[in-house]
Amino acid sequence: MMKDEEFLSPPADRAVNTIRMLAVDAVQKANSGHPGMPMGAADYAFALWMKYLRFNPAEPRWPDRDRFVLSAGHGSMLLYSLLHLFGFDMSIEDIKQFRQWESRTPGHPEYWCAPGVETTTGPLGQGFGNGVGMALAAKMLAERFNRPGFKILDHTIYGIVSDGDVMEGVSHEAASLAGHLGLSNLIYIYDDNHITIEGDTALAFSEDVGRRFQGYDWRVLKIDGHDRMAALSALEKARRERRRPTLIIARTHIAKGSPNKQDTAAAHGEPLGEEEVTATKNNLGWPLEPTFFVPEDVRELFLSRARELKSEYDAWARKFARYRKKFPDMAELWDATFGKHVPGDIEERLLASVGEFSGATRDASGQVLQTAAELVPALCGGAGDLAPSTKTLLKKYESVRKGHFGGRNFHFGVREHCMGSALNGMALHGGFIPYGATFLIFSDYMRPTIRLAAMMGAQVIYVFTHDSIFLGEDGPTHQPVEHLPSLRAIPNLVVIRPADAAETAVAWAVALRRSEGPTALVLTRQKVPNIDRSKCAGAGNLKLGAYVASEAEKSPPDAIVIASGSEVHVALEAQTLLRESGISARVVNMASMELFERQADEYRRSVLPAEVTARVAVEAAAPFGWDRYVGPKGIVLGVSRFGASAPYKVLAEKFGFTGPQVAERIRGYLGS
Repeated sequence: MMKDEEFLSPPADRAVNTIRMLAVDAVQKANSGHPGMPMGAADYAFALWMKYLRFNPAEPRWPDRDRFVLSAGHGSMLLYSLLHLFGFDMSIEDIKQFRQWESRTPGHPEYWCAPGVETTTGPLGQGFGNGVGMALAAKMLAERFNRPGFKILDHTIYGIVSDGDVMEGVSHEAASLAGHLGLSNLIYIYDDNHITIEGDTALAFSEDVGRRFQGYDWRVLKIDGHDRMAALSALEKARRERRRPTLIIARTHIAKGSPNKQDTAAAHGEPLGEEEVTATKNNLGWPLEPTFFVPEDVRELFLSRARELKSEYDAWARKFARYRKKFPDMAELWDATFGKHVPGDIEERLLASVGEFSGATRDASGQVLQTAAELVPALCGGAGDLAPSTKTLLKKYESVRKGHFGGRNFHFGVREHCMGSALNGMALHGGFIPYGATFLIFSDYMRPTIRLAAMMGAQVIYVFTHDSIFLGEDGPTHQPVEHLPSLRAIPNLVVIRPADAAETAVAWAVALRRSEGPTALVLTRQKVPNIDRSKCAGAGNLKLGAYVASEAEKSPPDAIVIASGSEVHVALEAQTLLRESGISARVVNMASMELFERQADEYRRSVLPAEVTARVAVEAAAPFGWDRYVGPKGIVLGVSRFGASAPYKVLAEKFGFTGPQVAERIRGYLGS
């Protein structure tokens, strides 16, 4: 390991300038990017990675590695340069392909586009919240698995955040929660360069960030970000902190070393330009050619540190092998937790947990969740101050709180944006299938984090209750209308709206098995009856997304009525009334459009045969998106205005969602 005084040596200077110039050359070649931040952050980043950050390029998924989150994702070339220099699977050719089609070095870091990229960042503030979730996961797993003499999980979450990160609202929420929980394993360096795209931050930002974070109960340290010794000292103090997270405010100069663009907004979001690249290289004593130059002594310096860290990993691996032998029960739990094991018969056991229960699907979900937690050790979660309403408290388990991380219930407070971002961080950290709950209307606060979970393929489960205007008296501010189609528009998000208790159990089974992305369970506040499965298809069909819940008396039917959630019951009642009028209707339960679209064409045609063009969709939400199922000749009975404050049965009548009203609309549509 380098001695502290060596961080001021000429080899260290060359190493820092290598980081800078790889970023400059890559941005210049791409003719696109943000060179200024990597140039300004290179000194303290070198100090962090060279002395404190623990990783193993040969085993990048090592569970006890430190996590590095570049929340300032526009500075992606800083991360790519470090990954290349320390020997990760990031070649110089990858660096040269910065921002190009199908490259491993996209404009902002994308989760696991290359080993060492821990999360997708770019939307400012998101990485900040992800790191909070990672730190929480690390604390919880350490309490669950560490034993005397076997501290097998003891890592730190480091991150670099920017002026933009600390301005965004999600960072305020996440910082507040991190301070409340005392996440002492969380260390952020705030790259305080005073520059955003529009110019000096003073245009819109004058608060005392340090005092704000002290108010959140963070330890705050201030350094010159180009003083490597100061960076080492601050990082050492932060690592010894045992009570609270730490923010190191590093005052830096954007585009450090550029004679004409240092401290300018021009260096933030555009290449330096050929003339300024030449001037910068001359200023730093850097050769003009070749581009992407890495001196051999610098390469050896970085790789020697990687070799040192490899020996630390080997020692950990030997300790972990002894741990597995000494604590076989814990080893089994470890495998189930980190493997996110879900029993093969999960669906049957969750169905058994609801039995003959009849009521709101949120209540059924709460019942299912108790059994799911027993069967899936990785499952944990909480709500945005709404657990009593969303029915998401795990009754057999404690709540996570400061100094006590052995529980499985979280209290996120009224911080939905933070909740979503922290859930992503927990999922990415490993060891957990996290869930978060709130009313469907408040998914608006979480949309950026839901989108990123879907983009990263993070297994997060959202429990969205109070799913329609039928939540009743709280009125239109709390009654979702456009939210179902809005969520369905997000690629790789599966939205499931079960119709009764049994379907709710199956929906949970689907979500627990679905490891390739997030799942949203959309549940009722109002009571719904159980579907009579002796007359209708089984609840297990929900896995197919849509299925024929109740067949028509003749084939082909006169019409197909498609519904989701609580409106399936309305459709079934309408089917009976239509039969009395001599109209034969098939009822299709469209619990999940996304799951249905994944089925084979033959199956989808069997549910919605092309020859039946008389189709009616019934859903208490905005009609957008239903046209692909009802076709050009079909109609949608939806909600095209905001709701109203009244008991839900009154709303059902006023908005036309009773069985007789739906049957009458269908008769009129068919001209009967």
